[in-house]
Amino acid sequence: MDQKAKLTFDDIAKESAQHILENFWILRDKEPEIYQQIRQRENVLKNFFLEKMGLNLIVHRQFIKLEKFPAEPEPWMGINSFFQVRDYVLFSCLMAFLESKNVDEQFLLSDLCEELKSTFPSQEELDWTHYEHRKSLVRVLQTATAIDLVRIVDGDITDFSYSENNEVLYEVPLVARYFLRSFPKDLTSFNKLEDFLDIENLNYEEQTGLKRRHRVYRKLILTPVMYSDGNNDPDFLYLRNYRNRIREDIERFSDFTFELYRNTALLTTEEKKSIYTLFPDNKAISDIVLQFAKLVREEKEQEDISLQYDGTLRLTQVDFQKWVSKCKEEYGNGWSKQYREATVTETARELLAFLVDWQMASLDEETGVIILKPLLARTIGKYPLDFVQGGDSNEEC
Repeated sequence: MDQKAKLTFDDIAKESAQHILENFWILRDKEPEIYQQIRQRENVLKNFFLEKMGLNLIVHRQFIKLEKFPAEPEPWMGINSFFQVRDYVLFSCLMAFLESKNVDEQFLLSDLCEELKSTFPSQEELDWTHYEHRKSLVRVLQTATAIDLVRIVDGDITDFSYSENNEVLYEVPLVARYFLRSFPKDLTSFNKLEDFLDIENLNYEEQTGLKRRHRVYRKLILTPVMYSDGNNDPDFLYLRNYRNRIREDIERFSDFTFELYRNTALLTTEEKKSIYTLFPDNKAISDIVLQFAKLVREEKEQEDISLQYDGTLRLTQVDFQKWVSKCKEEYGNGWSKQYREATVTETARELLAFLVDWQMASLDEETGVIILKPLLARTIGKYPLDFVQGGDSNEEC
């Protein structure tokens, strides 16, 4: 292979960066071609992620993993398959259990259940005769299996939902040793969430350009959008001062385009690729978001609603539901059956959750006010004229 290609961000390096960012890790035995492709561009990829984002790319003989962590935690960064706090607690207890096992060692579900009962840190004791407790563990083990944290040798965990006497045989793979991120100090010395978030302060001071650069690039690349906190926001000043360099870096390492506005910055792409998590996607709720965005523009103009200093628009819960109702009246005939039959309240609840996940909106917990953010105004959607004139209300969206 050309030695120069190893040191430059060519198309192969771009594609490799996509796989690294969109996957928790790349396992050699499951994706050998992608693994080898990344190995061939290892140096240039390591340099980019470390220099621009402050992230460590681990290249192991069995796997490749980028230790991703955000500049700021967001609600959507949780594990999608987990529904309750209990799920996360059980997952943490599972990790502790796996630490006590050797690589390739096997264990039974019943042994794990006994261990979890003794290590579960809550006043509420685990009771495996309780259906909800069993379902939590099923979700945890299904998730752990999906990300190759544990390997099923024999049995089916779904049967545990119906009977606590169901048995499954598991095995501990090598990658289980590398799931958790390495920390430069003992975790027992951390007393609150902020201690984990400030771990980087051990390495360099807050005002150094290095830390700011890492924070800005992480926000741009790992989150849907980056908003300004005001005129003196240091991260946004960095964006404006170095926008040309940032644009070059983004376009050099990816297929995205860097867009910068007065109080908003984001990455966009004209080409849809299945590897990316993009908006809009193929979900019916994405179509509704686009139509709702159009309605918001119209209502703002008709009612002469003033934007806040940061470009946001604030609505009461009642007004938000009223606008969702108008959206359904105007576009509902083309919605999927699920949303045609859903109540306005149900649709509004799901719509708001989607908007919050994509940082197009937020909810003020104290006042209940819904804050529509500038990213929502970046999108718009409506049905074509031929559908409006002759569309069948029974057609799927």
